Amino acid sequence: MINWLRSLLFNIVIFAWIIILILFSWTFIPYPRMVMQRMFRAWGKIAVWLMRVSGGIDVRFVGLEKIPPGPLLVASKHQSIWDTFIMYVILDDPQYVLKKELMKIPFWGWSAQKSEHIPVDREAGAKALRDMVDECVDRLSKGRQVIIFPQGTRTAPGEEQRYHPGVMAIYQQLPEGVPVLPIALNSGVYWGRRKFGVKPGVITLEVLDPIQPGLPRKEFMKQLEETIETASTRLLTTP
Repeated sequence: MINWLRSLLFNIVIFAWIIILILFSWTFIPYPRMVMQRMFRAWGKIAVWLMRVSGGIDVRFVGLEKIPPGPLLVASKHQSIWDTFIMYVILDDPQYVLKKELMKIPFWGWSAQKSEHIPVDREAGAKALRDMVDECVDRLSKGRQVIIFPQGTRTAPGEEQRYHPGVMAIYQQLPEGVPVLPIALNSGVYWGRRKFGVKPGVITLEVLDPIQPGLPRKEFMKQLEETIETASTRLLTTP
């Protein structure tokens, strides 16, 4: 009963906070892009605090010292809604690769466009891949951090899901000197996909060693998947 009440409070508080973002973020559109980015960062930091006070879910960052300055291609495990905003807390100028449908959400979609997040039209096939790569390279060339979820969707802790070729396509076109930063996490243990219940505890996000550009395609994909999956599996038992 206590867990149910905690989960109810958590969902009311967090989704109310999401609704506030959707309804009011568009008011920052007339201002420069970085003003919108700072608004998203402030929203994310408050969301982390609200998760702690309403659901008993805290956060621990490991390996932040491994984040190089400047542009990065961030390849992250994806288990929870939490992953879609937490990069604002640890990165300077994050740009998420996201489904085009999300850009059509009234108010929030306008704000995401202002921030210059990168939409992907999954129905457009090869053209969608080319457009995504071009936009990612554009953001990286401007010194920003592009975040992609290589598995393309949220996966439950321990669930196997193939890594899509989009991350490899971007890797092959990386501007000179831009590394890939793998990230492992266990957010789904505490706030799972499409689940009402939440579990008190500490979400761990671990920044792993950067992968430098220039590797052959198969070697890069193998190293990326093994690095992220091994660390994420370890976090399920020894966070």
